[in-house]
Amino acid sequence: MSYKISFTSLGCAKNQVNCEQMMALVQAAGHEIVPAPAGADVAVVNTCGFLASACEEAIGHVLELAELKRAGTLQKILVTGCMAQRYQADVLEELPEIDGILGTGSYGDIVQAVAGLMEEGLRPCRLGNIHTAPQNGPRILSTPPWYAYLRIAEGCDNHCAYCVIPSLRGKYRSRPMGELLDEAAELSSAGVKELLVIAQDITRYGTDLNGEHQLAVLLRELAKLDFHWIRLHYLYPDEITEELIDTIAAEPKILPYLDIPIQHCNDGILKAMNRRDTKESIRALFRTLRQRIPGLVLRTSLIAGLPGEGEAEFEELCAFLREQKIERAGVFPFSPEEGTRAARMEHADSEEAARRAELAVDVQSDIIDAYNESVLGEEREILCEGFDSQAQMFYGRSYAESPEIDGRIYFTAEEEPEPGGFVTVRFTGVMDGELTGERV
Repeated sequence: MSYKISFTSLGCAKNQVNCEQMMALVQAAGHEIVPAPAGADVAVVNTCGFLASACEEAIGHVLELAELKRAGTLQKILVTGCMAQRYQADVLEELPEIDGILGTGSYGDIVQAVAGLMEEGLRPCRLGNIHTAPQNGPRILSTPPWYAYLRIAEGCDNHCAYCVIPSLRGKYRSRPMGELLDEAAELSSAGVKELLVIAQDITRYGTDLNGEHQLAVLLRELAKLDFHWIRLHYLYPDEITEELIDTIAAEPKILPYLDIPIQHCNDGILKAMNRRDTKESIRALFRTLRQRIPGLVLRTSLIAGLPGEGEAEFEELCAFLREQKIERAGVFPFSPEEGTRAARMEHADSEEAARRAELAVDVQSDIIDAYNESVLGEEREILCEGFDSQAQMFYGRSYAESPEIDGRIYFTAEEEPEPGGFVTVRFTGVMDGELTGERV
């Protein structure tokens, strides 16, 4: 039997890759992928379970799908991913609207789960081994044709005190380099211009295979393929090697844009959170990177209200931000996640954590404004992505903006640029915190 199946992926890009693999599996089995759940036989929701707020978002999505079931325009709801893994049987018990779940170790069981739902009347609950689940397989890209993600590893061994990822995704497992290069070659042949190299921690790549850091070697091989840009996401500060810095600095295709989540800068908080950095080691790393990689743009993630953070520690964080002038930062209030050590530590209440996060965002906004002012008059290569009818301008991204998480560059052009093509834009102004310019 052939069924119509819709897919929705919530959360991070790593989750999106899992969803793309499931789509390829069901299509290979003869099913039809449809763009919307209304009219589908099965709606698959690939959930995030990293934070309680992400689980709430997923539940809200499930309840919207339940309305379609009641209206008779959808038959079954299948929930996959991190929320299903984290809460397992509780999901089926507390959300009777859900017809089955697949954990993060069972993405490969999607075809069997659909058959169980539709043909056998089962309520499948598949929770395979999260430490050994295969990572490879064909994908149906859900990104625009000019960029795609390459997930080089699964899981995490860092065990930060506030994070549930190791319990949801398993131990750190690097994918074999040959397998990655084959997949990257397919993406390049399909016309992908920007390759985003992702994992929970890409800097650790290869260390579980032979004890050696292999990211720099992998990047040099990827740079031989026909990509225009290679972007790196989630580098752990103390795993950045001299070889990696040299490779990033020397290879033009590897963008001088590094996503290095530091979470905080106070030594006591970092130690309590099981981070292996200190304020001085982070400062020294950033200084080295800026000295050796021209035009470097840094992105980081910060948590306000962590256990041990009082007003003094929070002010220290804001002062560090002002000092380092980190160009991109995501700031999040601390969320005491069930099952983590940090949840059992004394911490600021949710309102206070949210207040501090807002204050840190204000600090970061000033930094971004100053950065935007500093590049006015500069000419930069832009990957064009479309036309904004409201602004009456084209838009795209430079090396300094990663898709989905950073802003856009808006620009005028006498001739219409092709989406997915590169143009040169001179920055002439700022609109709502985002750069504007004109095509040269």
